[in-house]
Amino acid sequence: MFENVPMAPPDSILGITEAFNKDTNPRKINLSVGVYKDESGKTPILACVKAAEKKLLETEGSKSYLPIDGMPQYDKLVQEMIFAPQSPLLTAGRVATSQTPSGTAAVRVAADYLHKLFPKATVWMSDPTWPNHPQIFAAAGVATKSYPYFDKVTNGLAFEKMLAALGQIPGGDVVLLHGCCHNPSGIDPTAEQWQAIARVLAQRGVLPLVDFAYQGFGLGLQEDAAGVRALAAQCPEMLVATSYSKNFGLYSERVGSLSVVAATSQAAQAAQSQIKAVIRANYSNPPAHGGAIVATILADPALKAQWEQELAAMRNRILGMRKSFVQTLKAKGVQADFSFIARQTGMFSFSGLSKDQVERLKKEFSIYIVGNGRINVAGMTPGNMDALCTAIAAVL
Repeated sequence: MFENVPMAPPDSILGITEAFNKDTNPRKINLSVGVYKDESGKTPILACVKAAEKKLLETEGSKSYLPIDGMPQYDKLVQEMIFAPQSPLLTAGRVATSQTPSGTAAVRVAADYLHKLFPKATVWMSDPTWPNHPQIFAAAGVATKSYPYFDKVTNGLAFEKMLAALGQIPGGDVVLLHGCCHNPSGIDPTAEQWQAIARVLAQRGVLPLVDFAYQGFGLGLQEDAAGVRALAAQCPEMLVATSYSKNFGLYSERVGSLSVVAATSQAAQAAQSQIKAVIRANYSNPPAHGGAIVATILADPALKAQWEQELAAMRNRILGMRKSFVQTLKAKGVQADFSFIARQTGMFSFSGLSKDQVERLKKEFSIYIVGNGRINVAGMTPGNMDALCTAIAAVL
């Protein structure tokens, strides 16, 4: 049966890392995959994570299965981080959360849930979006379409076009939104724009599905939740997929969640029962260790304060690299205006580099960037900034 199976094409992002790993150039730079790196180019383990793991090692008493929807304490703490501890949604019991193995799994569970319960619904995605989004929904058998998002002329948000397109989406369809630090553009709506988006979706009777993978990596934990909370205030129902790979540095632990918001507590529990059925048929129940780390940190005031400090340091390093990148390019004599990169947030940015320029950077300088010009700003360091900007100046 396997003799004539064709080779699948490499993943558009992870495939670049495979090529990077094979490159023997000692000065090679990888700005493709979305992984945070410190000034030395390493992906660190946070000190608060080490402390939480030590605490778990001393107190953990069992390796038994978790419930289908994960640890109750984890689910509660995650809800409070997304919606705020005193949110009326939580006090009314309108939110039900499942611990998932990563944000990717959360999106896939949401896709399977939508396909099962609402097979005629179309999911509308931003143009552009994370390259794995279309693949996830296609694999789940969910139809997809796109709405305008990125303005190539201004390197900003095409807000008026976006809002007009959202205003034409049929009721009962689903709109996929990036909660903050839009991947791949690095461009987010303002707080006022989020209010307008929420108002249109509520009027149209469209279900928001928020991929919220970078809370705390943009402007701050509370600031980055403005979009999700604006939607929750105006839309009676929504789905929120979260990831803790970036803000806790738990990439290999695969930690995430899927929260369903409903108009009533009873409706939330009914939807949750269907989500649990989807999970049971997929991976049965989530892994424990990563979720236990997150719950331990969020439940301990000292560890939580330490985490918030470490998160702020990562966020500020990325912001610093954005500014340094713009300044260094200018110092190299580059005439093109790259100032927009300093105004964006999160790990990613559309650099404006063409596919041919990206290919030249790889072949001539061993600099690896996604073909559409998306760069991972967190891969920039003081040590590689000069070489990176020299190479970009050469291909422009």
